[in-house]
Amino acid sequence: MTASDTTTTQGELEKLVSDLRGLLANKDLDAVPEIKLLRQRLDDGMHNVRESAVRAAQDAARQAKDAALAADRYAHDEPWRVAGAALAVGALVGFLLARR
Repeated sequence: MTASDTTTTQGELEKLVSDLRGLLANKDLDAVPEIKLLRQRLDDGMHNVRESAVRAAQDAARQAKDAALAADRYAHDEPWRVAGAALAVGALVGFLLARR
C-alpha cells in the first residue's frame, strides 16, 4: 500500500466516521448511555487508525531509505558490475528499439 492509498483510505474512513458521528449527534440520543460509549469508541478507533497509518508510513519511508542506502553502497563497492549491468540493459533496450 502506497502513501497515496493510505491517505485515500484514511480520508474515506474519516468521512465515514464523520457521517456516523453526524447521525449520532442527534440531541435526543444524548440521554442514551450506549450512544456516549459508542461515540467514545469511535473516537478511540479513529485515533488508533491514525497512529497506525503514521507508523506504516514511517516504516515504509525507513525501508525505502534503507534500500537506497544499500543500492548506493553496492554501487560504490562494485562499480564495474553496476556499469556492466547498465551497459547490458542499455544494449538490450537499444536492440529492442532497433527491431521496431
